[in-house]
Amino acid sequence: MVGLYIEYEYWVAAVQLILAMLGMGAGLQVADFQKVVAQPKAVTVGLIMQLVIVPVIALAFILYTNLPPGMIIGIAIIAAIPGGTISNVFTLMARGNVPLSISITALTSVACLLTTPLILELLIADYMTDSFAMPVLRIATEIGLFLLVPLLLGMVFLRQLPAYAKQFSTLCVRGSLLGIAMIALGSLGAGRLDMTGTPVTDIALLFGFIIGLTIVGLWLTKAFGLAQHDNTAIEMEVTVRNINLGFLLKASLFPLVAGVENPLADMVLLSLLLYGSWQLVMGAVFIFWRRKQAETACQ
Repeated sequence: MVGLYIEYEYWVAAVQLILAMLGMGAGLQVADFQKVVAQPKAVTVGLIMQLVIVPVIALAFILYTNLPPGMIIGIAIIAAIPGGTISNVFTLMARGNVPLSISITALTSVACLLTTPLILELLIADYMTDSFAMPVLRIATEIGLFLLVPLLLGMVFLRQLPAYAKQFSTLCVRGSLLGIAMIALGSLGAGRLDMTGTPVTDIALLFGFIIGLTIVGLWLTKAFGLAQHDNTAIEMEVTVRNINLGFLLKASLFPLVAGVENPLADMVLLSLLLYGSWQLVMGAVFIFWRRKQAETACQ
């Protein structure tokens, strides 16, 4: 089974991303994008946070910490990918501006067709081997095929079969979660996920990265004078990343080969899994805090 997983890891990563984006698309309508026109300031702030501020924070961690190359590449991938579907759900639970969250997620998902290869080139070129060339065209093609096309197909499903869209979305999201579980279990079985050799300080710094994103998201969005429910949506978009896309990028950049160890790729995957787990914790903290604030404001 482990050998089978190693052979098909790329396609496991691709299918779980496709399912995640189908599920997201099944909850999106064209009207959700039209709401961008009515909220230009909030959307602009959200896009700047996603496409500029997050990569800058990642660059600071890369330049001013002594993290191993695999973890640096993992942070770069996290910074290069947009927010995910979970950010929209968390925004809803935290009583934030859901249409704004959906709009930012959708727009950054489209933008990442161009921005993701560029950000990766900027952040990790110095940490790859001299013979490595960033596969910009391949990354853009994969994002188009496995992220944007399923997103559009999900929207078509909602338009054509609205009565079944919610069930379809739920099924796709669950399938995506199963895919992530397969990646984690397959990597464990192949001996590629081993935290025992990872210094505690490195893991702490990785957690510090997400905490840094959270603090900057809180402080900077507030400086623009937006309404609280808009701030909540942007904070979630900054903190909760599309780790599904991160898994695909990892599998694409560092394909597994049976019998060949690749500690660099293993550390990249470990970084993505740790971030994905920790962002759920931070999201839960945000939800609890923002709901308490909303309840206090209503009293």
